[in-house]
Amino acid sequence: MHRVIARAQLKRDAIIETCGETMQQLVRSGQLMTGAAFRWGNHLFVYAECMNEPLEADVLMPEATELLEDWPGQAAKRKWVPMIDVFHFNAPASREHWLRKEAVERRVGRVAHLKPEMAASYIYYHYQLQEEQAFHGPKYEIIAMHENLLFGYQEFPAVVEQPELPGKLGTSGTPSNWGDSRMDLHFQPWEDGHLYFKPIETLFAYYGSE
Repeated sequence: MHRVIARAQLKRDAIIETCGETMQQLVRSGQLMTGAAFRWGNHLFVYAECMNEPLEADVLMPEATELLEDWPGQAAKRKWVPMIDVFHFNAPASREHWLRKEAVERRVGRVAHLKPEMAASYIYYHYQLQEEQAFHGPKYEIIAMHENLLFGYQEFPAVVEQPELPGKLGTSGTPSNWGDSRMDLHFQPWEDGHLYFKPIETLFAYYGSE
């Protein structure tokens, strides 16, 4: 299974609410376990759990193509930019491992901005925590990054399990008190002074058995 997260920029006044038909069909056909889209202002995010091979965001959500701005940075302009998985407590070991055992009440997207100069430190601490499996957290939570923008996917009620896949580090460098990592120094505060993540609008969220 492959978890795909990507972001795009909506054109001004774009109406996006009816753009989930393809994602719903992919979930119903078994090509996706979960497919969801989220909006924050003119930012659009897609989250998908692809059962076989990773699908590009323009395949997952083709209905949105005409509503998106071009994104430069490569030889050919694109509509979607992949986001990099920078942290998860758990990862899919198999289809059976990743199936939800209980009903999900909410699927949530959230965003935050890192201070650019703290991005390396954020990744360092979180990769260490992830691969040392220093402590357990929500099974389906994942945080992805593009530039200094973080996008997080969560499900509620949260499921906390010991990972089936082994960690990749044999070290023990994660602070025993996570507060010592000083995550409060890593984030750009919002205009209202809030630190860390804020939830954003869920456009749609589909799961295979729902």
